[in-house]
Amino acid sequence: MFTQPIYNILLLPDVTYYFKKDFFAGRAESLEPGTDLAFLMLRTELDDGCLTPEDLYPIGLSAKVESISEEDVIQIRTLDRVEAIDPAIKNGEITASFVPRVSVEDMPEEEQQTAFSELRGALLKFVQGYQWGLWARGFILQRKDMNDMASALSEYLNLTADEKYQILAADSVRRRYELIIGAIREFMEIAKVSSEAQEAQKGDQEQLYREAALKKQIDYLQKELDDMHPENISDVRKFEKKIKESGMNPEARKEAEKVLNRMRQEGKESHEYGLLYDYLDFVTSLSWKAPGFTPVDLERAEKILDEDHYGLKKVKERIIQQLAVMALNRKQYGSILLFVGAPGTGKTSIGQSIARALGREYVRISLGGIRDEAEIRGHRRTYIGAMPGRVMEAMKRSGSSNPVMVLDEVDKLAKDYGGDPASALLEVLDPEQNNTFTDHYMNVPYDLSNVLFVCTANTTDTIPEPLLNRMEVISFPGYTAVEKFHIAKKHLIPKALDTMGIKKTMLKVTDGALRQIIDEYTMEAGVRDLKKCIETICRSAAVRLVKNGETGQCLSVTKSSLSDYLGKKQIRAEQKLSAKIPGVVTGLAWTRAGGAILFIETKLTEGKGKLLITGQLGDVMKESVQIALSLVKSLYPKECRVLEDHDLHIHVPAGAVPKDGPSAGITLTTALASLITGKAVDTDIAMTGEVSLRGGVMPIGGLPEKLMAAQRAGVRRVFIPDDNVEDLEDVAEEVKEKLEIIPVKKVTEVLKQTIGTP
Repeated sequence: MFTQPIYNILLLPDVTYYFKKDFFAGRAESLEPGTDLAFLMLRTELDDGCLTPEDLYPIGLSAKVESISEEDVIQIRTLDRVEAIDPAIKNGEITASFVPRVSVEDMPEEEQQTAFSELRGALLKFVQGYQWGLWARGFILQRKDMNDMASALSEYLNLTADEKYQILAADSVRRRYELIIGAIREFMEIAKVSSEAQEAQKGDQEQLYREAALKKQIDYLQKELDDMHPENISDVRKFEKKIKESGMNPEARKEAEKVLNRMRQEGKESHEYGLLYDYLDFVTSLSWKAPGFTPVDLERAEKILDEDHYGLKKVKERIIQQLAVMALNRKQYGSILLFVGAPGTGKTSIGQSIARALGREYVRISLGGIRDEAEIRGHRRTYIGAMPGRVMEAMKRSGSSNPVMVLDEVDKLAKDYGGDPASALLEVLDPEQNNTFTDHYMNVPYDLSNVLFVCTANTTDTIPEPLLNRMEVISFPGYTAVEKFHIAKKHLIPKALDTMGIKKTMLKVTDGALRQIIDEYTMEAGVRDLKKCIETICRSAAVRLVKNGETGQCLSVTKSSLSDYLGKKQIRAEQKLSAKIPGVVTGLAWTRAGGAILFIETKLTEGKGKLLITGQLGDVMKESVQIALSLVKSLYPKECRVLEDHDLHIHVPAGAVPKDGPSAGITLTTALASLITGKAVDTDIAMTGEVSLRGGVMPIGGLPEKLMAAQRAGVRRVFIPDDNVEDLEDVAEEVKEKLEIIPVKKVTEVLKQTIGTP
């Protein structure tokens, strides 16, 4: 059967059509009276002539050629609706099997005739007001039925190709009549609106037709204007397009369209227009579409982590484990990572490396000092100056739905009358809840489950327990001198030279000078001060290079010339005591800047048995003093009689620095025992550990940092609680090699090895 594709033409059964021969694109020679045809409608207009079966609608029409005139006009009579089975395209021609498409005769003939008569009457009345009405009247009266009327008016109807196909495809005769009547009445209403000659419409049904006509006319005219002047596209149409393309979830789309309708009704003159615009601009700028899974290359990830950060072996191992689990699950998975460590140890920057390893966007939020819950969840739009929370603002900045988001300084969240921001973070970080996170400003759920959250803190002490339970703590130990040396050589110096515009051939910092900077100009767990010193050297070198006008020369910074660039030493490194004194013992402390040594100093003076404590000690440390004193009295009852007529003074330098914590308990006990026995403790010894009234040495925290401080100060032997032995795995080998680390369980073990008693 001769099969012809057609586009945007309304063909209906039992109607006579006339086509020019060129309509059949050179295939008309095979047509003659009596030839059977089939018409199949195209979904879209084909520009390149490349036709595929997917371009064809399944339902078409059978037809027969009735005559061919001398003017090359072919008269064709359509017959029945048919359905194409397994259409194929070969050499540009369509082949298919056709089966009749049965219609549902759910409309009696009398009702059909009545509907046709009413429509014809409406059309005859409609054309009366036009100059061409007399011709149109005859044209209308020639139509025999509803199909004939629809086909005759096809080119005037405001129907898309798909809408024309829906009329043909309707199995129900009643439904087909409703579609035809609706299309023709809409045509009449559009004509009335265009001419502005028709008086106000009457009746609910006519009002609906008019509204549809107006909307289509406005859309058409607005589209024409937008095509002519794309730079002047209205805000409403711009947001309509953005909402349509955004991929929002149904609830968000409903809210956005609601705000858009309000924006359309308010108009630009309304005082709320700007607020509505800002809201729509924000929600349509977010990435709503769920990302596809990107395979994780663990070897590449390891390489990137090693390139960007020196050391941190255990930290990198834990990150690689997380990435491996994600690779196996092919989705975001695993605990929220909390990096805890001193400033400058690489907690924040390693988040950038994770993003680079995963090929994701990186975004950072600083939480330090935030005291208002609305900073996390956003403000409700009823408030003046309402804004989204920092989490959703960061999502907008990232332009992605699965960035690596670093929540910096989680331990510095505050709490006051504005709410509890730490509690607001619970929903953000909980994998069971954050797939429907609702920002107050947006007031619709957003899926945060694809975001890889990384949190940082200097300590876990100030983080609320419910929030801490949702995160996995990964400790960042302080860097050793050797690690700092390699970090400076590999990262800090090249970066500083590049920042200052100095070529590598212009400035050289010798290894000896670099080690001297680390030992004598910095005292920190991280490398921030080291970075500042290197940048100071580069700035000083830049001045010399520019003044001399010789950018080709090479400046060398050596140990002897280092003071010319950095000046005199800014700090005095902590060192062990030069001479041992009864009552003075070296302890170890943890600070947010890393580990440090501290000296417990005790002295007896003539008095009445008073206890004087100085050095800005906190309540916990003062309690440790009381415990230590009770222990010493029980262990040395005879020697402690001296306390009856002497005052005891305990001091912990430096006096201007507040100190607290229980880990100085063993040091206080040893210092008091040394004082009353008169036996001095070796200056090569340091210790840390909490003590109990039973004389036990209890575990402490921050062991790696404390041991680094001991090694840095020149200490050789360190007493630690036996329960902290497992923590030695986190201590750098070069630190352990230079220290004799002695685990102890009882206070008496320490006293025997330091003062020889009891």
